[in-house]
Amino acid sequence: MDPKTITFTSIGTIHSPHKELAQIPIQPVFCRDMTGSVVVDAEYAEGLRELEGFSHIFLFYHFHLSHQTRLQLQPYLSDQECGIFATRAPHRPNKLGMSLVRLVDISSNILHVKDLDIADGTPLLDIKPYIRRFDSCDEVRSGWQDQIAKDVAAQRGLRDYRK
Repeated sequence: MDPKTITFTSIGTIHSPHKELAQIPIQPVFCRDMTGSVVVDAEYAEGLRELEGFSHIFLFYHFHLSHQTRLQLQPYLSDQECGIFATRAPHRPNKLGMSLVRLVDISSNILHVKDLDIADGTPLLDIKPYIRRFDSCDEVRSGWQDQIAKDVAAQRGLRDYRK
């Protein structure tokens, strides 16, 4: 086996109202209360045990609609090019996406979530709970993002979603 080759298997499907790429918000913060569901394949449903006690979860997924790879690009919130690894853009070498969403309810193998910024039909790769004591940091630098004014971020982040 080639140590550089890694294979993932989808464990479910993410469903959202986002049917067109141009209308997908760029981050969950720009689509508060946008609802959707995550259908976990029946064979993995047992792994959801005790998840209902968490208010937020990370969804890891495959950017299945991204058909290009770019090492540099101009992110929506910037006027300058950045390296792909300084962004959350989908045109990554491994097409791995991550979103922090609110977990509203679990019905059997279906997770009902809010703040969903993911395309409908996206393959789910993993779920991890958000844990405040591990995932929250006090002294944070956010690179080029720190240069973007809050009102500019709000305007650009909601660019197509408002249409």
